[in-house]
Amino acid sequence: MRSPLWFLNRLLIAACMIALLSPPAAAALPRPGQAAPLFKVITTTGQPASLESYRGQVLVVDFFATWCAPCRISIPHLVEMSRKYGKQGLSVLGMSVDEDGERLLKNFAAEHHINYPLALAGDRVTADFGVRSVPVMFVVDKKGAVAEVYRGFSTDISRSLEQTVKRLLAEK
Repeated sequence: MRSPLWFLNRLLIAACMIALLSPPAAAALPRPGQAAPLFKVITTTGQPASLESYRGQVLVVDFFATWCAPCRISIPHLVEMSRKYGKQGLSVLGMSVDEDGERLLKNFAAEHHINYPLALAGDRVTADFGVRSVPVMFVVDKKGAVAEVYRGFSTDISRSLEQTVKRLLAEK
């Protein structure tokens, strides 16, 4: 007769094998043409924000961190795009991956004159979007599909982002 410890050991080995052979839970970044992941967050002003609340608008979801140098460079461009195209149907939502809390985010928003809503993304949202590094921006069309994904930030990305937004705003 085998001991209960032997069975426990075999059960642990089987669980490890299943975990190793199973596909990872966090999928890759959603690709253009796919539905954007559903999300629900609370902004730093206390307002709820979800994918559904942006239906009918072009949405740029910007995953960033306050300590990230390329993120800090991208923010003035997003502020300008929000100002320039907001009345035409563009919304920008900043999703912070910072772990230091909402107070840091509020101070950062004031310091950088951010004119669009910010929220703490949380583990669930970052996993659903497949975010593994920042900055990464998802451009979502009026129907809720991912139109484009931009990783990192440069002047070329800035130009391409603006062209994508203008094209999507022109669509019916």
